[in-house]
Amino acid sequence: MKKICLIVFVLCCAAGSVIFAQNQAPPTKVGIINIQAAIIGTQEGQKAAADLQARYEPIRKELEKKQNEIQALRDQLARGANTMSEEAKEALRREIDQKTRAWNRDSEDASADFQADQQKILQTFFERMQMVIDKYARDNGYALILDISSEQSPVIYATNAIDITNDIIALYDKSAPPATSATQAAPSAAPTAAKPAAAPAKK
Repeated sequence: MKKICLIVFVLCCAAGSVIFAQNQAPPTKVGIINIQAAIIGTQEGQKAAADLQARYEPIRKELEKKQNEIQALRDQLARGANTMSEEAKEALRREIDQKTRAWNRDSEDASADFQADQQKILQTFFERMQMVIDKYARDNGYALILDISSEQSPVIYATNAIDITNDIIALYDKSAPPATSATQAAPSAAPTAAKPAAAPAKK
């Protein structure tokens, strides 16, 4: 009799577990995240962005120096508008045009190189960030998390209450191994989240 009661009890417990599992609702929470802001907000991301800026700072300064030289020639041309010969003014215009075209090429090349390095860093960090987001979503019952950092994001409006960017930054920093340099954190860039060391505007 005791054996029969025990069997009935076990069967009832098993049935109850099945019913409980069936009644458990699937995750329904929805969150948003700015991936680029999250990457740049991490300690590793900030270090990588600072290293990238430092690497391109000499190029930025050289471009700025060349732009100042062009502006000095333009000022010289303006001051001599009424006193210089047409031949001298034409020669000055040619020099200004030549230096401006060279500056434009150098500026475009530097910008392209910067963006390429930046994308390498973003990609490396994104792969790590994705693992952090996956864990966060599972642990907190999220069914969907949308990235709103892209201009092509389909999100038109979202309340800040569902923004998990800061939570992910904190979780990433907590789980990330220490790195002595950005090259350890990522083999090459912030940005397109960190902005490049701003090149002077084209003239």
